[in-house]
This record gives sequence, C-alpha cells and structure tokens, in this order.
Amino acid sequence: MLKVYCYSRCTTCKKALKWLDDNGYKYELIDIKENNPDEKTLRKYHKISGLPLKKFFNTSGQIYREMELSKKLPDMSEDDMFKLLATDGMIVKRPLLVTDKTVLTGFKEEDWKKALG
Repeated sequence: MLKVYCYSRCTTCKKALKWLDDNGYKYELIDIKENNPDEKTLRKYHKISGLPLKKFFNTSGQIYREMELSKKLPDMSEDDMFKLLATDGMIVKRPLLVTDKTVLTGFKEEDWKKALG
C-alpha cells in the first residue's frame, strides 16, 4: 500500500494526489501537519530513499526561512537534522511518497511513474 504524506493546502500535494487518482493508484493519505513521521520513521525513509538528507527539508516553507535553515543545515549533524525534521511536519518536503521499495520527496511526475511503474 502506498503512503502519501501531504498538507491539504499545498498545491504540489494536490497535483500529486490528482495524478495518483487519475492513474488509479490506491493510497493511504496522511496529513503531515497532524501526523509528522517520527525520527525513527524518518531515518528508515531516508535509508530507503537513497537521497541526501537535505532533500527531506521543505526549503520553500515558511519555517525553513524563519529558522534560517539554509545557513544552519551545512553545520548540523545528521542526528540534529533528523531531530529537527521530526519536530514539525511543515519542515518536511512534501508530498512524501512511501512505497515498499522507495521513498520520494516532492512531486515529479516522471519520478513517480518510475517508482510506481
């Protein structure tokens, strides 16, 4: 079963969900603001994804800018980054697609086609 972490007011999330619906995929929708993945889950997703940890940050989000994370992340340890990501779902890049084999951050149709194909 696919899991998709989304925020209801996020336009990219809306596009991703529409694409999943239009292509007949069944998924579990998780509100990332209400049910942010915990640190253990984020570590697991990061390992499965093969992505740099920085790809899990919502770099266009208000909290990211307010906390000036673009300046702080380069000096943070991975442990500190995971702890920070686990504090607030609005810091995590969304949508977050989780399958049995992969985890993707953000929505790029071609990447999702490959992952789900």
